[in-house]
Amino acid sequence: MEKKEIIEKFKLSENDTGSVQVQVALLTERINHLNEHLKLNKKDNHSRRGLLQMVGKRKGFLLYLKDKDIEAYRALIKELGIREVK
Repeated sequence: MEKKEIIEKFKLSENDTGSVQVQVALLTERINHLNEHLKLNKKDNHSRRGLLQMVGKRKGFLLYLKDKDIEAYRALIKELGIREVK
């Protein structure tokens, strides 16, 4: 259910499921969920590695979006409540 809602909120066109904005929003949701899991399971290093990979992938998407469309980038990070990438 949550995935469909996120896609509906961030899609650019009617059949859009893979734009950068949608992918960043989905990754952010997964990252937040995994953060909560790791607060309870501090020794789960396999999930921690997956979390770091997701954060790296999201950073790459954000850098791409920043170069391509700075206004969309600023709107997205404000909407999701994440920090600006350097």
